[in-house]
Amino acid sequence: MRLRFFLPQRAQSYYTEVAKKMAFPVFSINTKFMKAPETLVARSIDDLAHAYSILAESEELGCDTETAGFNARRCRLLSVQMSDGTFSVLVPVSEGVALGPLARLLASPDHVKIFHNAKFDLRFLEEAGYSVRRVYDSMIAEKLITRGADQSSSLAETLYRYFAVDLDKSHRETFTNKRWDGRWTPELVAYALSDVIYLPELKRRQEAWLERLRLTKQFTDKMRKLMPAEAEAINCDEEKDAGDARAVNY
Repeated sequence: MRLRFFLPQRAQSYYTEVAKKMAFPVFSINTKFMKAPETLVARSIDDLAHAYSILAESEELGCDTETAGFNARRCRLLSVQMSDGTFSVLVPVSEGVALGPLARLLASPDHVKIFHNAKFDLRFLEEAGYSVRRVYDSMIAEKLITRGADQSSSLAETLYRYFAVDLDKSHRETFTNKRWDGRWTPELVAYALSDVIYLPELKRRQEAWLERLRLTKQFTDKMRKLMPAEAEAINCDEEKDAGDARAVNY
């Protein structure tokens, strides 16, 4: 049996006091994630269109990739996964399938794309010709929340703390095996989609802790460093809005 903190250590005392006042358990399991989500392996134009029609309705989308290694210039992008928390799709890039309309979601400024260690995924997506806007990095958020608490910010450890789930990472070796034919079996699909479903809810919970710990501004600053081009565009928009406001006032 593993004994771990389900919440960031720095937040333990705060949460415990609030829990006592509100009369609810300190540690609880969200039953939303006990139900099997709807999943789809999008291999056809119709599949991609169906996935887009569902995911486009959600402002926040969990995103992940599977790759053949760590170097985006030398290794292949094998798949792209997206989830709104109840519906998840995997695009098997290794089978020759392109993202199609789902690429519009990645580039959309109206949808938040939630990655864990976004820098890694963004490099592979960029090499594949896909642009991504409006990114939230749950690993950066977790590093801030658990700073000084001697806790791992890996996705597996993070999800265990927040949702008490164990992720089986044994299938990861398949993707670096040169003998793998690139075909996605049900077992590999289940592995690739096992974590992305949690990302939208993880974002909501992390944002609550960032606010409570007064770390929201630090997180925003770090995200702007991660996405400098987007930050510059936001600054230009803010300056334009300020200019318009001054013009109206005068």
